[in-house]
Amino acid sequence: MTTATNDTIILGEDLGMGANKLYGTQGGLQLPSQVAINGAQKVTSMVGLRSQKAPLHIRTQQGSFYVGSDAHDWGRPVENLDYDRLTGAPEMHALLYGSLTNFIQKHGKLDRPISMMVGMPIEPLTGPEAQANLRAVRKWMEGIHEWQADDKEYSVEIAEVSVTSQPVGALFDYLLDEEGNFIKERKAAFKAEVGIISVGFNTVELLVVRDKQPVQRFTAGTTAGVRRLLELVNSGKHYSLGELDSQLRRGNLNIKDALPIWEREVTGVISQQWGDAWRRFATVLLVGGGATLLKDTLPYRFNGKAFVPADPVLSIARGLFKLRQQVENRKRK
Repeated sequence: MTTATNDTIILGEDLGMGANKLYGTQGGLQLPSQVAINGAQKVTSMVGLRSQKAPLHIRTQQGSFYVGSDAHDWGRPVENLDYDRLTGAPEMHALLYGSLTNFIQKHGKLDRPISMMVGMPIEPLTGPEAQANLRAVRKWMEGIHEWQADDKEYSVEIAEVSVTSQPVGALFDYLLDEEGNFIKERKAAFKAEVGIISVGFNTVELLVVRDKQPVQRFTAGTTAGVRRLLELVNSGKHYSLGELDSQLRRGNLNIKDALPIWEREVTGVISQQWGDAWRRFATVLLVGGGATLLKDTLPYRFNGKAFVPADPVLSIARGLFKLRQQVENRKRK
């Protein structure tokens, strides 16, 4: 059981465009953000070929979906990378329910109300629509959720949702331990300047925090994430991005020629926003699936200041979980 108190269960939720990540007391998991509808394929085995297991099948009030790895092989791909999907599109419900299903199967029932810290990209959290976006996320996520996964009934209550940016999750993954307490030797960094680079599927997000506040001129989000790498490989548009993502995750995608081009795009975004100002930062945190792809080159641009956490893909969700733990700890004092 993933519990915070006798009354609530704490989860960190990273609404990633490449994967939906959940993290709780017993650990985390990711579900590739692939969704397909109108699936009719039933052939799972054929003599002479390997048997094929169907992706997780989710039924909601809004429809029937395949979710997760290889979902795009089983139905019509849904590839909406607009930020509007985060405010309650049907495929986001399906992905959340798929993640919760996997979490329940791995860690046990979520039989108490859930207190959830949610991470979103920076762009929808800035500008005139920011408050409306926050309200929309809370509206669709809070409440009783019921669905079917592979014909089995599931139900959970999400009692409280707090929303912050994904890079903030990475920051608190670095600063806090699993109980939500500051790591002594890192606490001082919170008063200095810390740079965060999150290279996700859809975006490259930059955030600099000084004395517990964001430095506005160093904060940005651009759509130069891993999908740009896949687009370079997919110049003929013969595959969905989800199909290519599955190949990439298995190590079956040839990215040798495209990787250096994409890397220059990523470093160009960083240089344009930060210049050489990173030299004054106490540390530079590198997280996300893209950081894993660039692990042999990107950290070395920062002259020993770069920090890549254990499992950088789950870092944001883990940090969101830790931040929610800290909030709950303060409530109890």
